[in-house]
Amino acid sequence: MIKVSDTASKRIFSMMQEDGFDPAKDFVRVGVKSGGCSGLSYELKFDKETHENDKVFEDNQVKIVVEKKSFLYLAGTILEFSGGLNGKGFVFNNPNASRTCGCGESFSL
Repeated sequence: MIKVSDTASKRIFSMMQEDGFDPAKDFVRVGVKSGGCSGLSYELKFDKETHENDKVFEDNQVKIVVEKKSFLYLAGTILEFSGGLNGKGFVFNNPNASRTCGCGESFSL
């Protein structure tokens, strides 16, 4: 399962509405792809359709969809939103990552 912090939940709702998505029925698609300075990088986008190999979760009123192969890398991850001096953005606190890059957008196992 993927958890969503309170700050991330509020920001997701706001961004979904700005982009024409309905937080009550649409969802956030979270995934992992090859690339980035540590080998794997995170993907985050809004979506309206699920696929056969998707796992569906809900936490903090946010619907999350993860493809099964990405879920292996993301199990136990907490999605947070940082608005500090270092920049704004979503942060993945992934307990499975053995190494992350300085920007936090990529990781390795």
